Amino acid sequence: MPRFFMAGTNIMGGMAIMTGRDAEHVRVLRLRPGEDMIICDGKGTDYKCRLVKADREQVEAEVIEVVPCPAEPTVQVTVLCGLPKGDRTDYIIQKCVEAGASEIMFFQSDRCVAKPDKPEKKLERWQRIAEEAAKQSGRGIIPQVSWAGEYADALNVANQKELGLFMYETGEREALNTVLEANSDVKTAAIVTGPEGGFAPFEADLARIVGLHICSMGERILRCETAPVVAVSALMYATGNLS
Repeated sequence: MPRFFMAGTNIMGGMAIMTGRDAEHVRVLRLRPGEDMIICDGKGTDYKCRLVKADREQVEAEVIEVVPCPAEPTVQVTVLCGLPKGDRTDYIIQKCVEAGASEIMFFQSDRCVAKPDKPEKKLERWQRIAEEAAKQSGRGIIPQVSWAGEYADALNVANQKELGLFMYETGEREALNTVLEANSDVKTAAIVTGPEGGFAPFEADLARIVGLHICSMGERILRCETAPVVAVSALMYATGNLS
């Protein structure tokens, strides 16, 4: 069933009035009067609607039912990634949104190959990727994508969550499954992953000092774009959100 978010949409008296880009999308999909769609308020509520009329100016749909979005997980996950090079950011955003992340943030760390050149200019495109992934996967929110800044800023964000997970490939670590089993009722979590070159030892030491769990993801070395997706999926499974 086609899914839209409420930007450019007003709901009054049991009718949804759509304008702008979403109205254009309805026409592109060639939806006909009588066909159903879902309009989400971006806060976890779905409006099940039936198309009444679509013309060049606007789309009108009758609200049939208002229900909580069933696709939103019980845990809010912030993914913090060392800035990778190329289009790996796009993959991370798309797949983490599909997996259930609530927020994706990029930061600069010691071994980042890519150097941020006014990353705020990329935020609009990154946010569009998140929106399209949210629509495709039936999410009830559009996860926010942002630039965290320096490594210390990312640690500060992670430290404010109930559970902070720092993915590291060497040295003394906790098994990820053990940490997750002990925190299966968590409501907010942060997952910190590195860039192509991983984290420098002093960065892992800092994460340990601020109280994050330094976690192993097994003996396989995952690419920087794979690690956050696997970690989010593991967290979703441990918290009962992949049942």
